[in-house]
Amino acid sequence: MALRKVTIKDVAREAGVSISTVSNALNGVDVLHPETKQHILEVAERLHYVPNLNGRNLKAKETRVIGLFITSIKGPYYGVLVDAVYQGCKKYGYELNIYISDKTDNMMANIFGRRIDGAVILNEHIKEKEEKFLADNQFPTVFIDRELKGDTISSVVFDSYHEGEMVAKYLLELGHTSFAYVRGVENNFDNTQRLNGFRDVLKRAGIALSPDYIIDGEYETDAAYHSMKKFMDEMKPLPDAVFAANDLSAIGVIEALTEEGIRVPEDVSVVGCDDIEIVKLLKPSVTTVRTSFEKQGALSVARLIDLIKGEKKGTIDILQGRVIPRESTCVRE
Repeated sequence: MALRKVTIKDVAREAGVSISTVSNALNGVDVLHPETKQHILEVAERLHYVPNLNGRNLKAKETRVIGLFITSIKGPYYGVLVDAVYQGCKKYGYELNIYISDKTDNMMANIFGRRIDGAVILNEHIKEKEEKFLADNQFPTVFIDRELKGDTISSVVFDSYHEGEMVAKYLLELGHTSFAYVRGVENNFDNTQRLNGFRDVLKRAGIALSPDYIIDGEYETDAAYHSMKKFMDEMKPLPDAVFAANDLSAIGVIEALTEEGIRVPEDVSVVGCDDIEIVKLLKPSVTTVRTSFEKQGALSVARLIDLIKGEKKGTIDILQGRVIPRESTCVRE
């Protein structure tokens, strides 16, 4: 026998509050005491409450709005990505709402409060539990920071593992024999994949990438600069080459090395990733992996529209990059 569907009245009764208070908590309305809101959300989760997607908010059946869920807008990647997603929305006649948050309950309330018709997600705070909830409730979603596929779930990701492989092979071909990696944000999909691809090729070549030579960078110039300075202060032998998880980190590495009188590329080669505009103009110009933020943003919207219309099931698109050699790398004699 099918279980009775849990309603908002059930949540209110169990939580000991009014229906309007439950509604405010679930929809992220900022009028409640944090402890009250948390209590209601915990009750709703325990009862497996799913908001009524056919209720009063859905009389128009669609909002013509897409939600982009991210954790930052800092740096060139986010600016280009957001613009590409926005242009894609305009193309298909949709508005774009941007949600910058690390609060999972607020994000899920915005999704299931039916303020949007579909979601593009680049947010590490959305984890397996939320992934399953989105899939079980058949909410159109495109992830751009992980590989998932389902009836209403798609992914559009960079082939970051292969990017790491390509950089390692390129540097080995130049004759380099010792390496460092400047990592991005921990647990980030692209960072993890780039590191794994880079390390696996080195391992096959008989070269171990020591944990001491995996340096914090956080995808930011200042963080990479200070981490590289600290690395040099510890008087470890310099690597022949450094692969940074993105171009901003590569710029920070080059600044730190140059300040210490270390020549790039004569003493240390440096490779970045993304091919942002500024790396072509620097001296030395930065060898990098060309990805396409614009293509990722545009394709993610196209795939999401397919899911919203129910015209196609989910897919995984993997976008290829390529190494762009410039002045920050050279042959090691």
